[in-house]
Amino acid sequence: MPTFPSVEWFDAIKDIVNADPAFRQLGTVDAVIGIKVEHKIYELTFEAFECTAVREAGENDLRDMDFWLEQSYDQWKDMVTNIKEHGAADLSHTLNTIDLNIPEGFARSHDGYRRDAFYRFNQSIQDFFNASSKIDTQFASLEAVSA
Repeated sequence: MPTFPSVEWFDAIKDIVNADPAFRQLGTVDAVIGIKVEHKIYELTFEAFECTAVREAGENDLRDMDFWLEQSYDQWKDMVTNIKEHGAADLSHTLNTIDLNIPEGFARSHDGYRRDAFYRFNQSIQDFFNASSKIDTQFASLEAVSA
């Protein structure tokens, strides 16, 4: 059972979407995306029709990413739990809704033009997270991700 957040958790989702022909129907995704959970940062690389790489990253790596998604550990846990319960995010837990409800934005970037990739590839990224409904997730403690 992969633990959220971890490279293993994101790799499990990567394997699911890369094997799913429906993910390809959304079109290509060419973006380097960060996922920030408290002090933990993960880099997901999407090329053409698949997620090609997942790695743990650092704060300085955010500058090289097209954008990153950032919210508190509790908000991430709520989103992932909601997706598991419903098979996909309900309307209050979609990436778009979360972005609209966080004053500083859910999708962040050091470059506004690169941040636009969030909106261009939003449905594919949403489907990536929705695929997490197909795995059993264990959650790391808040202390583990805050260290």
